Amino acid sequence: MKIHFLYCIFIVFITLSSHANEQKQQQAAVAMPDSYSADVAADILRQGGNAIDAAIAAQFTLAVTLPEAGNVGGGGFMLVYKDKQVDFLDYREQAPMHAERDMYLDENGDVIKGKSLFGALASGVPGTVDGMWQAHKKYGSLPWKNLVQPAVDLAQNGFIVHEKLAKNIQGILNYYQRNDIKVNLGEYFIKAEANKRFKQPALAKTLSRIRDHGKKGFYQGKTADYLVSFMEKHQGIINHQDLINYQAKWRTPIQTTWQGYTLLTAPPPSSGGIAIIQWLKMYELLQSNEQKIKHNSLSYMHLLSEIGKRVFADRAEYLGDPDFVKVPVSALIDNDYIAKRAKSVNLNAISNTDHIKPGLKESEDTTHFSIIDQWGNAVSNTTTINISFGSGMVVPEAGFILNDEMDDFSIKAGVPNVFGAVGGVANEIQPHKRMLSSMTPTMLIKNDQVSLVTGSPGGTTIITSVYQSILNVIEFDMTAKQTVNSPRFHHQLLPKDVIRYHQGFDQQTIDGLTELGYTMVERRFGDLQLISRKNGELDAASEASGRGKSIVLN
Repeated sequence: MKIHFLYCIFIVFITLSSHANEQKQQQAAVAMPDSYSADVAADILRQGGNAIDAAIAAQFTLAVTLPEAGNVGGGGFMLVYKDKQVDFLDYREQAPMHAERDMYLDENGDVIKGKSLFGALASGVPGTVDGMWQAHKKYGSLPWKNLVQPAVDLAQNGFIVHEKLAKNIQGILNYYQRNDIKVNLGEYFIKAEANKRFKQPALAKTLSRIRDHGKKGFYQGKTADYLVSFMEKHQGIINHQDLINYQAKWRTPIQTTWQGYTLLTAPPPSSGGIAIIQWLKMYELLQSNEQKIKHNSLSYMHLLSEIGKRVFADRAEYLGDPDFVKVPVSALIDNDYIAKRAKSVNLNAISNTDHIKPGLKESEDTTHFSIIDQWGNAVSNTTTINISFGSGMVVPEAGFILNDEMDDFSIKAGVPNVFGAVGGVANEIQPHKRMLSSMTPTMLIKNDQVSLVTGSPGGTTIITSVYQSILNVIEFDMTAKQTVNSPRFHHQLLPKDVIRYHQGFDQQTIDGLTELGYTMVERRFGDLQLISRKNGELDAASEASGRGKSIVLN
């Protein structure tokens, strides 16, 4: 009798524990770059949508409320963890069919300043709409129309403009004026005043066509006609065939083990996944076993900058669109290769930049969001139109901003792009080719459960923000809020011995790095959007310097 009673108690305990675990598994979270996308994504999750549904709805919302980078006229990468399986969607823009290697050079072979950054010719073929369409076909659970409708409503009825958005718009318009840049962005966004409602009727109609006709509502029909007509009028080269032919691609994400986690990250044409693996693993090899280097100390910043020289040397030489060039991914993240690269790191002085070469013997304004749903599925999504407000060109009848992603190609070998990154033949312009990217949506998995979802905008500083966010959470046991708001720093080989850093570093450390020979430049990076799991509980945060919002749903 006593045994039977104990057995019953045991069964009750197991049942209660099981229910408790189920409750924990029902937790969900979003970390978004603005409040509108956060509210929309959370609402989709509350309706029973999965992480991919929420991501699609957020993507279209950001095209309305975060015009600096949210888009239907750009592209991006989506890392997916669904039912314990991993996937990666490349909806990066492509070079148009009439693109040429030297299309931004003058008769002397010199780069024409601004030609790859401003105006219709700067745009690659947009990939966002097809990307979201493909994501929905493969993983979506709620009806497509339900996911696009919130964006339609926000464009049609308007939204209250955040002070930071109004400031960004005025800032870019002032920049255009100072530099005599002929674009039409101001005609459409000059009325976006802080704390006032801003409506976008043309964009609402474009989004309605996407809602009603899926990808055909963008790549064919009225929207396509408007886009092509605009290109013809403004010396752009995207045509109807480019739009019809565009297709997002499902690729295999890069996977490796690090610190007991499975690290999932972006494959080429992203350069970021390879870069963060090299950075993290070299750091692990060079870290003293006796005493952990203090976070954001002089030694810490110097070590990671030394590693960065080698990471960016490899990036420039080997990385490009894998459909056009053979990218030696396995060789670049091989443990023996990384150990060999780590041996050349100088812990006490700055390595001579001119002596840092690729290691094999054989290539800023963006936005990111992170989502985990109630079933443990996750999305890490980074999307962009390149620099803030892209090419500065709005397709009038369609109401969306065109990207300026052609600048992410190697316009000329050895000449840096707007983010200071150099490239070579692997990333030169070719028709239908995808340009190299720094976007690095990333996750950590442990015991078949998502432990971290991270990502950031910021050009080449994306890579830095991502790997440092991982170190902050795992190595330094920071909360999500501490991680996203911790000051970050960046070094990328060129400009020579320059470290860019956030406000908030100890002045003595900055002075010490200056004495070591670095040129220190204070500058903000893109805003981190991060979700971590601590002791079985989700913890989400959006960097305080932006206008983002994070929500944990219990």
